[in-house]
Amino acid sequence: MDGTLSHVGHLGPVTVQITELLVGRKKLSSAGSGGRPATAAMLDFCAEHGITADIELLPSARVNEALDRLQRNDVRYRFVLDLSDLS
Repeated sequence: MDGTLSHVGHLGPVTVQITELLVGRKKLSSAGSGGRPATAAMLDFCAEHGITADIELLPSARVNEALDRLQRNDVRYRFVLDLSDLS
């Protein structure tokens, strides 16, 4: 209910069913990424002010679990896969 899907940068065409937005009062927003200089400035700002993202870190071997949970909408934070175990 009242969720927002934010599309940042251009990843290609997106098709949206308007009824999917109407049900649950969902919103769709978009913005350009600002390029590398703007991204670097944003990351510097976050580092200076202690702004971090809440994530759930999973080893790469659990990628299928992460995808299953995404499909079930059983995700509270952003998934980050730790790829350091791949060699």
